[in-house]
Amino acid sequence: MANLLFYIALILIWIMLLYHMFLMQGGYRHSVNFEKVIPEWRKNMSDLPTVSVFIPAHNEEVVIGQTLRAMVNLHYPKDKLEVIVIDDNSSDRTGEIAGEYAKRYPFIRLIETKSPNRGIGKSSALNEALQQSDSEVIVVYDADNTPEQMAVWYLVMGLLNDPKSGAVVGKFRVSNAKQTWLTRFINIETICFQWMAQAGRWKWFKVATIPGTNFAIRRHIMDTLGGWDVKALAEDTELTVRVYDLGYHIRFFPAAITWEQEPETLGVWWKQRTRWARGNQYVVIKFLSQLFKLKRKRIIFDLFYFFFTYFLFFFGVIVSNVLFVVNLFYDLQLQIGNVALVLWGLAFLLFIAEVAISLSIERTEMTWKNFFYIIFMYFTYSQMWIILVVCSLYLETKRMLLRQEVRWYKTERFAEKKVEGK
Repeated sequence: MANLLFYIALILIWIMLLYHMFLMQGGYRHSVNFEKVIPEWRKNMSDLPTVSVFIPAHNEEVVIGQTLRAMVNLHYPKDKLEVIVIDDNSSDRTGEIAGEYAKRYPFIRLIETKSPNRGIGKSSALNEALQQSDSEVIVVYDADNTPEQMAVWYLVMGLLNDPKSGAVVGKFRVSNAKQTWLTRFINIETICFQWMAQAGRWKWFKVATIPGTNFAIRRHIMDTLGGWDVKALAEDTELTVRVYDLGYHIRFFPAAITWEQEPETLGVWWKQRTRWARGNQYVVIKFLSQLFKLKRKRIIFDLFYFFFTYFLFFFGVIVSNVLFVVNLFYDLQLQIGNVALVLWGLAFLLFIAEVAISLSIERTEMTWKNFFYIIFMYFTYSQMWIILVVCSLYLETKRMLLRQEVRWYKTERFAEKKVEGK
């Protein structure tokens, strides 16, 4: 029985590794070609739509000033742009700082959440802004983001030139990548996500996931969907499924770039990633239960990808690790054999290759230092994710069984630092 479980686990791991290698190839192709359409698309940027930028903010005094400075510098007609800071029950100077910018710049507006949206979480804050705005396009940025000057312009460009796209998502980079060993790992993880999961799926399947920041969506779609799901901790993934089910696709257009701050301590990282994992598990369970009601079969494939990632793949990794460790102390009569050992070793090398190639797409990132971080990452950061997913699944299962209310964790910010690479 132990041998059977081990080989099943190994097969699950290899399926995921080979799939990601396939995605990485698509991501590389997309990175080479996506800019070629820009000269032609630019011709259609004469009659621009009105845009509302939503910035949900709860106790963001450390970063909100830097974010609003980036908004002031955006290349977009100010008579067609409004920036809405949603002060969600802050107890610090967030509202005061945003209010100062609103007095100086007419296109910046400060609103406060009201009951029943007050103090519940990001989705509720976004719904408050949705009710108090009427622009044709909605763009969302987190309060720690500093989008590059052309970011909103490129997001709108994607929507205007692709009528079938319900939303356009850009690329995000880590502003504090070199701050700690943890932010270096997150930087590598983020780049892989952009070019494998986002660019790769877009290239091969015309599928991408709405992130929590740096995306534009057509307002009439949000009105049709009734806003954001307040029960979803991963409101971005949940929204993705509903947009596809309406018959639209979501385009990944990495010309639109934003820089964001990532957790610098393990405690902050754990709470943030737990929210992400629980949120994605909620989405998988919610929509798999409605599988036959979904109209768009393409997104069903993506739901199975999330199910494989957060359930089967991690099950395979956990089972193989447990069996291997237990066998060191108690003879399980594992007949691993040379073939299995070779496959295990090749899996490690394939992981290194996938990540290294993804990093090479960002010209400044494939350094010898980062290469050694990739190796170290496999034995540390990747293993931390396994523990985190197990804990998240336990918490989410407990919440559903006991019908507990969703509790939103707002990621802690750190002192403002110079954005590297800009």
